[in-house]
Amino acid sequence: MKARWPILLMMLAIWLQPVQAAQPFRIYAVTYRGATEVERGFADYFAARGIPVEITYRDIALDTSRLPALVEEIRRTRPDLVYTWGSGVTLGIAGPWDQADPARYITDIPVVFSLVAAPVSARIVPAMQSSRRNVTGVSHLASVAAQMQVMAAYRAFGCVGVLYSPNEPNALAVLDDLRAEGRRRGFRVEARAFRTDAAGKPVAAGAEALVGELRQAGAQWLYLPPDSFLNTQARAVVLPAALKAGLPSFASTEPLMAAGALAGLVSRYYTVGQFAGYKAEQILLNKRPPSQIPVETLTRFSLQVSLPVARQLGALPPLAMFNYAEMLEADFVAPTLSARENR
Repeated sequence: MKARWPILLMMLAIWLQPVQAAQPFRIYAVTYRGATEVERGFADYFAARGIPVEITYRDIALDTSRLPALVEEIRRTRPDLVYTWGSGVTLGIAGPWDQADPARYITDIPVVFSLVAAPVSARIVPAMQSSRRNVTGVSHLASVAAQMQVMAAYRAFGCVGVLYSPNEPNALAVLDDLRAEGRRRGFRVEARAFRTDAAGKPVAAGAEALVGELRQAGAQWLYLPPDSFLNTQARAVVLPAALKAGLPSFASTEPLMAAGALAGLVSRYYTVGQFAGYKAEQILLNKRPPSQIPVETLTRFSLQVSLPVARQLGALPPLAMFNYAEMLEADFVAPTLSARENR
């Protein structure tokens, strides 16, 4: 019996030693237009959960031609997981679900995407329930049907105007859904694409005229789809032009609402990032195959109304909406409008 005590004491000493920190999981993150609140929510999720991660960020600065080089870097470095932002980046890294050529795309490393407006329409997944491959993720958009219902509750319409980038997969997918919803609900969709340069990239030139065209074509709302180039032009060009034309604007995303839209049904980007972190945790810690993790969107969205914009337009929301919408009082000013008018 005495001979067993040294062994028991040794085992107890080993058990009482502090647990060594686990080797951090390596995540390779590809963004489209720099870091956003989504990435902050994604990183904060792991910190809050005490999950050690090492995140390598790569940004393509709106240039999808950089993606093949990043695919090669991912192959060389072999991270534990790849995070992608938006439809264009996700398609460039993982490919369409029905044409995911292993020679061109990452197919053998788990991919978690965020900020994809319409994962099925964009052909990233065949169905929300399962991607049937090494991919899962989070969509950030309320359904087009829900957005149109909110717009109609604010102000009835028979025609919706849309300004979009012709090379933006998110915007194109949502535009298809919007047209389908118009056929179901009986409203017309007038769409105008930003002009493009010789390389096919959208440019701001002529954007004000396009907004005016939409108004003249009978648009009663300017719908702002999820569109990265539109995000860069909304505050300085597009929304001041909409105000000038007396055209109410409806935002599909948080940044477009913050840029000065009249109203929007939006998700919090930070929360989208946290949700993507949860998906990644299931893969990294729980060893669940991405194909078994459904693609999901948030269950709650915020209806926001900018009261300063509503006053400028003379379009205050219905009284009932004050009971459930988030009324924003931050002033939106269009300082460049008068300067452009004087040119």
